[in-house]
This record gives sequence, C-alpha cells and structure tokens, in this order.
Amino acid sequence: MKLIIAIVQDEDATHLISELMGEGFGVTKLATTGGFLRAGNTTILAGVEDDRFDACMAVIERVCKSRKQIATSPVTMGGATGMYAPYPIEVTVGGATVFVMSVEQFVKI
Repeated sequence: MKLIIAIVQDEDATHLISELMGEGFGVTKLATTGGFLRAGNTTILAGVEDDRFDACMAVIERVCKSRKQIATSPVTMGGATGMYAPYPIEVTVGGATVFVMSVEQFVKI
C-alpha cells in the first residue's frame, strides 16, 4: 500500500477530489498555504493499494496541469526610502507536488 500526498492549487482541488472519488479512491482534504505566492493550496491524502497506484497518479496528472499566471512582485526602489514598487512577473502555477510513501500497516476503525 502507498500513501500519496498531493499538494495542489485550490482551483484544481475540487475537480481532483471529484475525479479521484469517481474512480473509487478515498481521499482526505487538508487546507494548506503555499510559501511562494502565499496562495491557498490543498493537500490531498490518498491511501492506495499497490496495484491501483498508477491509476491514481494518472488522475492527478490529468487534472493538475501547470499553467502560466501573472503575479505582482514587489521590488525595492533602493536608497534609504525603502519604497516598494510592484511589477508583474510571469510564474508557473498549478500542477501538483506529490510525495509517495510506503505504508507498512493500514487500520480503519
């Protein structure tokens, strides 16, 4: 058995959970916050049997596509004033960060 921990962007989370549950995977949703853009994201926990691991990963890959987005980044103007002037930058968002762990024992009470 494997424990899949998938960190996804909030806008992908509802669709991903729906797709995973539709394929018969049990999931747990945790609301989390990302560090880079301080944007909300969702951490999905899914325990899957080894023979269903590839199917679960395929759903995550299909739903969580990375895409470009314009974000505002502050830059210091310099000098003693310490003024900040925001400017737009293009960043890649979406996709999924996935951790996979082997599970020695699973108990459902």
